[in-house]
Amino acid sequence: MALLDDHGLHPKRKLGQNFVVDANTLSRIVRLSGIESGASTLEIGAGLGALTEVLLASGAAVTALEIDPDLAAILRGRPELDTAQIVEGDALAVDLDVLAPPASGPWSLVANLPYNVATPVVLRVLEQAPQITRILVMVQLEVAERLAAGPGNPAYGGASVRVAYHATSKVVGKVPPTVFIPKPKVDSGLVLIERRSAPAVDVTVATEEEIFTIVRMAFGQRRKMLRRSLVNVVTPEAFEAAGIAPTARPEEIDVAGFGRLAAAAR
Repeated sequence: MALLDDHGLHPKRKLGQNFVVDANTLSRIVRLSGIESGASTLEIGAGLGALTEVLLASGAAVTALEIDPDLAAILRGRPELDTAQIVEGDALAVDLDVLAPPASGPWSLVANLPYNVATPVVLRVLEQAPQITRILVMVQLEVAERLAAGPGNPAYGGASVRVAYHATSKVVGKVPPTVFIPKPKVDSGLVLIERRSAPAVDVTVATEEEIFTIVRMAFGQRRKMLRRSLVNVVTPEAFEAAGIAPTARPEEIDVAGFGRLAAAAR
C-alpha cells in the first residue's frame, strides 16, 4: 500500500476498492484462469497493478481498465507495467469492442471485480463481447455462487440463467478477507466462466429477449408458482407444450426450460 501512501491516496469506498496484497492469491488467480503466454487478456479494475504485474509475468498481453483516474495515473507510472495497455474508463460504459478488439481475440477476462458492480460487469461482457471467451473473476462469494448456481440451488436466480444461456460456470475457489486491504466483511469467491460455442437455446426456438422477458417476470415473483407470475404471457396450453408444470417455481427451471416456455408463449 506504499503506492497509495506515496501519492497521498486511500482506498475509495464508493468505488469498492479492496486491494489484494497476498502474492499467493494473485498467483492462484492467474493459474486458475488458464492464461497462456501471448494470450489477449483484459483486466477490469486494475487498481494498483498487483494482478496486472502477475499476468504480465505469465506472458499475457494485458489491457488493464481502471475507472479511478488517480489509480490509472499510478499504473501508467509503474515501469513494471510498461508492456500493459492502461485504459481509464468505466467497465459499464466503455466500448468493449474498442477495449478488447475482436480481431485480437479470443480474449480472456481476469479480474478482481469491485463487489458493487461485479454482476452487471460479468453479464455485460457475456452479452456484448463474444470475443471474450473465458472469464476468471474474484467477486463476493455470494455473487460467485449466484453466477454459477443451477436449478434447485438456493442461490439460483435470474443472473444464473443469464450466465447459463451464454456459458458454463463454476466456483473454483474461496478467498478470505485477510488477503485484502482494506479487509472486506465477507469472503470472496473465484468463479470460472467459459463461453459456449453457441447459446444454450437456439435463437430460432426463442430469442434472447423473449427468454429473459419470461425470466425477469418469473424471478420477479419467485415465491409464486409460474402459472401466477406468468399469467399474462403463458397460457395453460403453452405450459403443456413446453413440458413445464404450471405449479413449478422459477428456481426449478433451467435455461432450456425457460427457452421452451418463451417459444410456447409466442
